[in-house]
Amino acid sequence: MEEDTVSVAERGDWTVSYDLGDAKPLLRKAKTKNSSLYKVDVLIYPQVALKNLIITQVYQVLFDLSPAVEVSLWKGMKLTAQVKIPVYNDGYGSMESKVHPGHLTVSQRMRLPGNVFGRMTVGMFNADRYGIDVEVMRPFKDERFSLLARVGYVGVGYWNGFKFHYDTEMNFTWTLGGSFYWPAYNTQFTLKVEQYLQQDRGVRFEMIRHFRYCSIGFYAMKGEEAKANGGFRFQVALPAYKYKRHKHWPRVNTSANMGIVYNAGNERFYYKEYKAEVSDNIMERNCFNPYFIKSELLNF
Repeated sequence: MEEDTVSVAERGDWTVSYDLGDAKPLLRKAKTKNSSLYKVDVLIYPQVALKNLIITQVYQVLFDLSPAVEVSLWKGMKLTAQVKIPVYNDGYGSMESKVHPGHLTVSQRMRLPGNVFGRMTVGMFNADRYGIDVEVMRPFKDERFSLLARVGYVGVGYWNGFKFHYDTEMNFTWTLGGSFYWPAYNTQFTLKVEQYLQQDRGVRFEMIRHFRYCSIGFYAMKGEEAKANGGFRFQVALPAYKYKRHKHWPRVNTSANMGIVYNAGNERFYYKEYKAEVSDNIMERNCFNPYFIKSELLNF
């Protein structure tokens, strides 16, 4: 039997957009296939931290294997439970040498009226923080441009083994900014004003180039009380790139990507942030970008 094929030219005519338009009523009636509801994924997140504070030593290193169980119990929801398993610890303290929980979160993604995309996350984050985090993104009619906003209400909380210690004092963090995407080079520019974990405020600029299996770029920031800082960051997809689920058995794989942020100014107090979900990264945030999707269709 002869298979149907789609030419590159036909794929180039496809319309990819955040706006569902007339297709929205049809999608509501469409029968769901291969739903992720109640299906469990076990993802291994290799995590590496480096610091250069000793003259006689190039780097001190912390390397963890951090498996996480991720499951959706209703539409748009994700439950994440992570355990950090230390493999090598040089200079990061005795508590990092103990097996302990990592992210423990429940998140809800939603599409709001006015073509606004949002996510709310509650639980234990990284950077020794717990609390609630809400973020929204609103693309303009010209979808190369978008508005970004985020607010967190968090307190200090950390694990000593499996014993949790926390402070009841809570503080706000927030971000407000905008983004421009350059489709010809799959490059994203963002400019944001932010309040960080130490209640310091600053301006941050990023330029990130996105490829199929990696994203790489640089950032620069300037705070009210801190010196200007910057560096580079990259995210790399880890194989296997394709993996199938056997019936309803949990899928086990490495995480979709692994990243490092280089702090060129060696700033240790200001500009501190947290990740609300273990899967938060620059590649994940770009995966539903319509311009990036269309470029992948053309290169498929």
